[in-house]
Amino acid sequence: MTSSATSAAHSAKNSRAVHTVARGGFAASGVVHIVVGIIAISLAFGQAGGEQADQSGALAQLAAAPGGVFLLWAAALGLAALGVWHLLSAVLDRSADSGKDRAVHIVKNGAKGVVYLVIAFSAATFAAGGSTSSAGSTRSLTADLMSTPGGVFLVVAIGIVVIAIAAYLVFKGITRRFERDLSMPAGSTGRIVRILGTVGYIARGVAFAGVGVLFVVGAATNDPEKSTGLDGALRSFADLPAGKVLLVVIGLGWIAYGVYAFFRGRYTRL
Repeated sequence: MTSSATSAAHSAKNSRAVHTVARGGFAASGVVHIVVGIIAISLAFGQAGGEQADQSGALAQLAAAPGGVFLLWAAALGLAALGVWHLLSAVLDRSADSGKDRAVHIVKNGAKGVVYLVIAFSAATFAAGGSTSSAGSTRSLTADLMSTPGGVFLVVAIGIVVIAIAAYLVFKGITRRFERDLSMPAGSTGRIVRILGTVGYIARGVAFAGVGVLFVVGAATNDPEKSTGLDGALRSFADLPAGKVLLVVIGLGWIAYGVYAFFRGRYTRL
């Protein structure tokens, strides 16, 4: 990257406009998490109908709501800005030490950037009148991988990586490491943010652990239909002993994280 391009990238990353829109991206993410949590609770009571308990289901619900198209376009803009900010941070931020810490910083922010851009694209797709299926995409990806030589081992590896990420989310919630991402407010507001973040990260970790397990099960049984992403993971919880109670708890946790995301938009370090 040339010096002029680097300077332009730094200016974009640190601009007030990008920061403002990126903070809105956290709010958009919060709305999606809240809707997913509501769908999960509906699943527990058998009232979810055909809605997918994942990002696609949440975006479909928003698209069908009054004014939902405008909300989705705003969400797409905010999430895209947040994704670009993370990608720029991965490349430009030199605060991390060289070596291993630097590599972790690049991978973590690069992955976050890609995820936010994918969600932004999905939101724009629904806003434009189209649709996507996260569960269908996951099944298709698993089937394609398993049809290649050594693909079963790759699917198992993906499952293990997802489980590891899930474990980190639980760890981040229990140890309250998420506070490092924020300029923590004082007083009762800080206590509320701390509780919401702790509960939210743990609930997300439990849900994503289920996603990882389904990848492994799909590979072990040579059945890609079992790998259905977040929707399949949450539905599988309902079949466990006391699973409906667990599903309600997870749903409430996702709602808590959604509310936390609004606070994060306000207090995050950019």
